[in-house]
Amino acid sequence: MGRIRVGPARVPSREAPEEAVRLLLERGYDACEIDFEGGFWMDYPWAERLGDVAREHDIALSVHAPLFGFMGHLEPSGRKWSSAVGALDRSAGIAAACGAELVVLHPGFLLGRTREDAIDAVVAQLHMLRERLVAKERAVPFGVEVMGRVRDLGSIHDCVAIASRVDWVLPVLDFAHMHATSDGAFTEVERFAEALADVDAVLDAESPFHIHFSDIAFANRNETKHLPYGEGTLRVGPLREALTRFERPATIVSESPDEESSQVVKGVLHGLRDDGPRTPG
Repeated sequence: MGRIRVGPARVPSREAPEEAVRLLLERGYDACEIDFEGGFWMDYPWAERLGDVAREHDIALSVHAPLFGFMGHLEPSGRKWSSAVGALDRSAGIAAACGAELVVLHPGFLLGRTREDAIDAVVAQLHMLRERLVAKERAVPFGVEVMGRVRDLGSIHDCVAIASRVDWVLPVLDFAHMHATSDGAFTEVERFAEALADVDAVLDAESPFHIHFSDIAFANRNETKHLPYGEGTLRVGPLREALTRFERPATIVSESPDEESSQVVKGVLHGLRDDGPRTPG
């Protein structure tokens, strides 16, 4: 098994980079995802300093782009397209400034198209975006996240298909979303191992698995909300066991809504605590 890094889905302080890293270290983390889902709150000097301090303490960073920053629009034009491109451009700029491993984005929507046509649009628009990023020296890796909507774009197969056609994009596994869309099927090691194997097949030799994890509530095979660990039926122990089958390292980002849950996730992944009893679903 490769090294397992664990960190939160939010920078723990917006006061100063040094304070953010101090809190990460105090809580035992060696990874952190920069949270821009709701919009940008960090400027480039802040990002550069965060990167310097994080590297000094061996903390791996990633960036989550704003939610409106997705590819696969019906047409690559108009206000929504321009806003999405601008958001992904700035996310990549922040990632380059702080040395983040990748920028995570959502894969977009079907928008009335077949799955194949929607994927074609995502791939084509990612290539258009890449030209802009290369010209600005922001050509960082991107990660397309598995989503929690069963009837829309963003299944693991969609994300693997996109990554297989774009060599600077990797699939980001979100096991909470996958647990929801499978109606709670991720309870055994084999399900986790199969998903990891699908992603492993399209990653280059140097890239770690990038994984989002939390307990989850769902209805009609769609996510409803992230839960404190133990309140739902998703457990991290089977993920840890599945990871032992791969030499590839992994970065696991806890999207738990509370720090106590993230500490449990970290402890189980590092083999420091038991998974605990399961709450009936």
